[in-house]
Amino acid sequence: MIDSELTKRYDVVVVGGGPAGIGAAVAAARSGAHTALLERGGILGGMMTSGYVQPILGAVAPGSFYDEVVALLSKGHEHLPPVVTRNGREVQIDVEEAKARLLRVVYESGVEIHLQTPVVDVVMEGERIAGVVAGTAMGPCTFLAGVVIDATGDGFVAARAGAEFEIGRSQDGRCQPTTIEFTIDHLDPDRAITCFGGSDPVTLPNGKKYSELCKEAAARGELPENVTIVRLHGTCYPGERNVNATQANGFDILSARGLVDAELLLRGQIDQIVAFLRKNVPGYENCRVKVTGSALGVRETRRITGIDRVEDVDVETGTRRKDVVVHNAWFLIDIHNPAGGGQAEKHSQPAKPYDIPYGALVPRTVTGLYTAGRCISGTHRAHASYRVMAICLATGQAAGTAAALCARENLLPHELDYHLVQEALLRQGCTLFDPA
Repeated sequence: MIDSELTKRYDVVVVGGGPAGIGAAVAAARSGAHTALLERGGILGGMMTSGYVQPILGAVAPGSFYDEVVALLSKGHEHLPPVVTRNGREVQIDVEEAKARLLRVVYESGVEIHLQTPVVDVVMEGERIAGVVAGTAMGPCTFLAGVVIDATGDGFVAARAGAEFEIGRSQDGRCQPTTIEFTIDHLDPDRAITCFGGSDPVTLPNGKKYSELCKEAAARGELPENVTIVRLHGTCYPGERNVNATQANGFDILSARGLVDAELLLRGQIDQIVAFLRKNVPGYENCRVKVTGSALGVRETRRITGIDRVEDVDVETGTRRKDVVVHNAWFLIDIHNPAGGGQAEKHSQPAKPYDIPYGALVPRTVTGLYTAGRCISGTHRAHASYRVMAICLATGQAAGTAAALCARENLLPHELDYHLVQEALLRQGCTLFDPA
């Protein structure tokens, strides 16, 4: 029974306030839809803020919300030289600035923001999702919507509604490991190296490859067993590095026990990694932990089965799709080893800019719902490319734009003509097609 005093009605409800959710909510609101954004934590930004993940990685064609976010977060840091590695463009941000700036841009778009509002259930009308139930300071509240967007990363809303999904790789169901990222400071900026990953050829003053040093340290127990590379990304400030290194394999982070066990393991690895850097890497002798992510960095859980999906061949060959809603998505095929250290395929594999189709955002077995971000429909290998923040921002924008159209036309996602979505995205400035 729905209590009318604790029921709210919207055109579009977006669940999850990470990059995909922000992109979805802003796009829907700017398209004229009465939009709510529900975030379980106390700040927007997801991995970009709570997770302390930087730099922003990945790329999409010009004109998307990704460009707006990069411009917003780069204000005051225009002096920083561009960073381009094998990972592509690396966009350094000040995470504390991002917390305020992202909140402001979402608020000013007209979105009704609900922080500290975890979704716990869904409202179904047959096979159609009609809303969600969330915990609020006033008690359980029902948020009804013409269209719901699942931007939770884990595909919680879609799964709760009965959508089909896949988890992990096909041969054993194993997912990429989880990580807690952290920032260190008190480095010597003239001597401290950076390292984008295991294939980075950076060497130490003694001529030894840094990647080999990490592997040897893991083998002898100086680093945790599966931490075979300690990635060191530059930040906006010369005496800092963002560290992507801690690794927890094999935990079911969709369960309460798995979440806690992964947190215990990962947080216990931080001091060991810092000690390794102080002892072995010039310029890091006095480094200290400045801040750690307050949210677990999850690379992979559910991939919701859509009416279409992103295939391995799409990412490998740069497939063009007639129902494209994100054009020239690009990142390496970056499969952090589900069963050990390093990469599952020895190193990240090349990818070619590819299209993400409208159908990858539309669940096959539940209607009234879009997905956005890393839980869209795709293979395990393709997911390893499209899971990064630049592409999540763009899939969010596409889902939010489509949801607003559904609300305006009183249509369900599977009924909406994708040409209308493309026309709306083009009006927003997105590039969707190659030059004629």
